[in-house]
Amino acid sequence: MTASVTSRRTVLAGLAALVGGAAVGCGTSGPSKSGSAGSGKGASVWIISGVTEKAFQNSFDSWNKAHSSQQFNVQSFANDPYKQKIRTAVGAGQSPTLVYGWGGGVLSSYVKAGSVDDLSDLVADPRLKDRFLPSIAAAGTIGGKTYAVPNNGVKPVMVYYNKDLFARINAEPPKSWGELMALVPKFKKAGIAPFTVSGQAKWPLLPWLSYLMDRIGGPGVLNDILANKPDAWSHPAVTQANEMIQQLVKADGFVKGFASISTDSGADIALLYTGKAAMSLGLPATYQTIQTADPKFIADGKLGYFPFPTVEGGKGDPANVAGNPSNFWSISASASAAEKEAARTYIKSSLLNAEYAKDLLSVGNVPPVAGLDAELASSSDPGYFKAIYELAAKAPNFALSLDQALSPQQGDAVLTNLQQIFLGEISPKKFASNMNATISA
Repeated sequence: MTASVTSRRTVLAGLAALVGGAAVGCGTSGPSKSGSAGSGKGASVWIISGVTEKAFQNSFDSWNKAHSSQQFNVQSFANDPYKQKIRTAVGAGQSPTLVYGWGGGVLSSYVKAGSVDDLSDLVADPRLKDRFLPSIAAAGTIGGKTYAVPNNGVKPVMVYYNKDLFARINAEPPKSWGELMALVPKFKKAGIAPFTVSGQAKWPLLPWLSYLMDRIGGPGVLNDILANKPDAWSHPAVTQANEMIQQLVKADGFVKGFASISTDSGADIALLYTGKAAMSLGLPATYQTIQTADPKFIADGKLGYFPFPTVEGGKGDPANVAGNPSNFWSISASASAAEKEAARTYIKSSLLNAEYAKDLLSVGNVPPVAGLDAELASSSDPGYFKAIYELAAKAPNFALSLDQALSPQQGDAVLTNLQQIFLGEISPKKFASNMNATISA
């Protein structure tokens, strides 16, 4: 599960067509910077385009300026094209020196294939180890060894809402699923879509399943799935979660035409800040999108946020979160010795250093570094940034996005099948049988 941020002009250009039910185009599909992996001109790195791109680019520009003999060639890609390209490149032994990832099942597949280096000795240095929040850094470990280190902000998913629309129907943020469902007809009566979501991209649908499984059955449900236990997808919590999703869809809980809404263009979030939808379940990129497209909406105090509601009778801790602990750098096993040395030295001296962390925070991304209280207090939005930081740092369990936690093949399958659940094309029972069939994959 990833996210990109787009300008107000791009968003509003397609908004009128979107509200009328037409599809909105996706983002870019190729590199936006020169250079290539294995170009022979030094170490290489691929980054994701969007608002955080500036922080990455600034970090490598600063490095290149100070290290003439250890240059990094940088390329930028949109989310989905990157995912496809990096899998192919890693499999062919032609990946960039620094491999951008999310941890989880995809990282595990790289480790099993011997495609990325063991960085345990690197992070044993207290100067590096103590830089990261331990709960976030743990997502880069496989089998007790470190193969990836955090490179981006923490990304817990929560509900963002339009305070003006809540005030219009005299509502408060729901604390339980029952309260959430009770708001749906009230917003409908007022001509407001309860939730906006991008069904076109598929991955924005994932937090709904992740949170409901956790709230109903606790983290053990996902742990059994990740352990490939037979029939793990048939757990009652999975079935109930999908039934609740379909109930919300049938109640018109989502904006009409959500299956055609793009997130690369920011059109899904535009419905929130333009008053067409009351809520959005999303990553911090939701905030970043609004900050870029309509900063006055935030400055005027119109954006609210709250944790995913509890489910009545559920076993999950309401403090558990889902999303992406962060993004990570791994070092390609196929890189040359000189390229690896450049990457290791960069990680030790420049990764999430003071300037890097400041750049992340300036674009609404909370860096996973220890001792950030002073920076958060002096930021542009202390309340929001502290909420994100504490949500991630204090979570008893932080569930990685399903498409990254699972193996690449299973991740593709859950995206397809969950989209079909939202569209009413398959039943929760069929979802379970389809996903159980991937366990041996």
